[in-house]
Amino acid sequence: MTLHMAILNKKKVLLGVTGSIAAYKAADVASKLTQAGALVDVILTSSAEWFISGLTFQSVTGRRALVDHDLWGGEAHVLHVGLGRAADLLVIAPCTAETLAKLAHGNADNLLTITALAARCPLLIAPAMDGGMLDHPATQQNLSMLRSRGVTVAGPAVGHLASGMEGLGRMLEPSEIIGHIRLILGRTGPLASRKVVVSAGGTREPLDPVRFLSNRSSGKQGYALAQAAIDAGADVTLVHTPSGLPAPVGAERIEVETVQEMLDAVLSAAAGADALIMAAAPADFRPRQTSRDKLKRRDGVPALELEPAPDILGAVEEKLAGSLRPRVVVGFAAESRDLLKNAMEKLKAKKLAFIAANDITDPEAGFGTEVNRVTLLFPDGGQEVLPLQSKDAVAEAIIGHVARLLPS
Repeated sequence: MTLHMAILNKKKVLLGVTGSIAAYKAADVASKLTQAGALVDVILTSSAEWFISGLTFQSVTGRRALVDHDLWGGEAHVLHVGLGRAADLLVIAPCTAETLAKLAHGNADNLLTITALAARCPLLIAPAMDGGMLDHPATQQNLSMLRSRGVTVAGPAVGHLASGMEGLGRMLEPSEIIGHIRLILGRTGPLASRKVVVSAGGTREPLDPVRFLSNRSSGKQGYALAQAAIDAGADVTLVHTPSGLPAPVGAERIEVETVQEMLDAVLSAAAGADALIMAAAPADFRPRQTSRDKLKRRDGVPALELEPAPDILGAVEEKLAGSLRPRVVVGFAAESRDLLKNAMEKLKAKKLAFIAANDITDPEAGFGTEVNRVTLLFPDGGQEVLPLQSKDAVAEAIIGHVARLLPS
């Protein structure tokens, strides 16, 4: 299945691969970029060829991988210049200590490093090396030099190393590297320098120390909205409940459980923000009392008394007045009946910029799925019906409306 990442479509990405066992991960990075529509040219160092072949990359990108021998071919005087100047981004993953040192000191003795000197695009490196090599003062100084020049250093992570030891030095996983790529490419997007707050997931209202009341919300649509806002250049705060979903790279995360915790976090994060998108499913009701001890079967069926939970969007309207209120507030309405009527009532009552309404009885697009079908409703009575599509595509459509509503 083609990966939906509009930010990568038609982007020219140079992927440099150096001599590390982590080179096998680079093939996955190249594959994912290509599936998302990017044009990927791969440059292998001579050391990288000991670990992985150019044919592997050609198989996933549809483009011949380049090696040092190409530097001395008939196009040698322009190849590296053409590659470097045409690219939207240069990614080196994995980046060994040797290549890192060459980049820091401007050494250009192979096709990859000479292309890096010629490039005028952002540079992202994903280091991969043993912990001792990473900790060495020379490596740390080289990393510091590169960061001071604006190079993005993604990772490394803690994990199992080629030496057999555990420690810091493992290359990030391909999905994380893709996240860093999206973060860089989105910097100049329509929401650049805007602050956007997104909520996601279903809250948990405790019954006793081990049980809680919740709902079927997975948080996937909220996470997709946070990623789409990052792709558009926004500074994103994601207020979310426990989900196990991978965090969008670049988002500030605030994890909460209860409605009250989400309310407090949203009010704090959204004060003065440009936009608030309430994609979470906070509880409408919560237990009036929470048992201090675990409820036991032998004590009989407990009487469960509920009370209204705090209304987060209502509190935003009440407590974030004037300049503190986000310029654009977007809500969601998940309904099982009278979808458009109930959504329009919520739109007006909460004074929203627009609302996304979805029918939770739709068998094709329900909680926990990868797709969604929503209708966007606007205060002037306008509607936009979004067809059944990935939640990523739905998120991009919503973020597009948010960007258009904010003054330039």
